[in-house]
Amino acid sequence: MLFDFVKSPSLRHLRDPHSVNKLARDIVEALDRASSVWKKWEAGREEIANAAAPCWIPVEDLQSFLNTLPGPPVTKTDVEQRLRAIWEEPHSIYPKDELRDSCLALYQAEKASGTEMRAIIGALQEHIEREEERLRQEQQEQYRRWREEERVKLEQRFLLGADCGWTKIEKSDAFYCRRNGRAFRIGQGKDKRWIMYRIKEIADKGELLGTYQGRGDANKALAKIAYAPEPQS
Repeated sequence: MLFDFVKSPSLRHLRDPHSVNKLARDIVEALDRASSVWKKWEAGREEIANAAAPCWIPVEDLQSFLNTLPGPPVTKTDVEQRLRAIWEEPHSIYPKDELRDSCLALYQAEKASGTEMRAIIGALQEHIEREEERLRQEQQEQYRRWREEERVKLEQRFLLGADCGWTKIEKSDAFYCRRNGRAFRIGQGKDKRWIMYRIKEIADKGELLGTYQGRGDANKALAKIAYAPEPQS
């Protein structure tokens, strides 16, 4: 690689930052490969192993393909342990159990069609991206439904007169809660500070209890106010 770099007759090429950076990367990669404990894994094999790691490809098939690439023959154990080492690296992606069946079905279909291994890996990567996005959206929808169900439960507790945490009533901007049988409302003013009231019913304007920088401060005050003795009439 040094010969390829210096054989250029152009001093401008030798001084070009991009060319120098490329040479440095090539040297580092070559040194890494030379010092690696994985002696059978040339650059092409490494690229395939990293790309295939999240894809649920049968190990025997992956082994057969890797043995068509430059390098000493790899055994099934070579492949299994190299994949395991990749999965243990920081930020690695382990094959998701919920995608196993769909990945294997796609793999077998593409293999039966005669698609070459690198193209199958690319198709599996795209499939995994689509499925992960679908699963993410499903999880978000499930969480949204759970949040709404919990809100409705709190709302019903408040309306039935039971103690409950802060909750919105239908589409209200304010939050309502009940402590020690007493009802309270809190909302944000134009200055973003939280204003808390003691109320008797939802439509009640209420008795101003205080203005607070955050909900946490309001909750600390509420813990004392809710259990303070009622004033004597």
